[in-house]
Amino acid sequence: MELTIAVFGASRSAEGDGHYEAATRCGRLLAHAGFAVATGGYSGAMEAVSRGAKDAGGHVVGVTAPSVFPDRARANDHLTTETPAASLVERIGLLADGTAGSIALWGSLGTAAELIVAWNLAYVAPFSNANPKPIIAVGEPWISLIPHLETELSTTPGLVTTVGNVDVAVQEMVRRLSIK
Repeated sequence: MELTIAVFGASRSAEGDGHYEAATRCGRLLAHAGFAVATGGYSGAMEAVSRGAKDAGGHVVGVTAPSVFPDRARANDHLTTETPAASLVERIGLLADGTAGSIALWGSLGTAAELIVAWNLAYVAPFSNANPKPIIAVGEPWISLIPHLETELSTTPGLVTTVGNVDVAVQEMVRRLSIK
């Protein structure tokens, strides 16, 4: 059974910038490792991850929210499957809870919200005798923000792993999910 990894990232990344290129590489590496990917399905890092995964022969799910983003005419062209969500909360839930793990790339408030929901789900997983799903956050601001929040919020340390680049993020996801 193919595991799906949610990848969160900025909608305003553009082709040619470093964040877009890293997101494309992330999608490609995940597909080469045998994962399917799920993103928010629109532009920017979501499109880049989708492009990288599709170009590598991977399965790409876009969880869109047409009623929340009516100005976004359609999902990106690199999706294998589009799953429309009725609300932003449902969309984030499908991405964070409906996948085997999460990778957060550079982003803004939406990316932070997705990361925080995945983090909270990992935090509460042991309450129902479940194992926390792996969460990997790539680069700044996560490298400085995550340890700060762990301390300030007195949460379980280590639920979010911070790394410097997407290569290490995918290697860590493979290791954590025991993919060979």
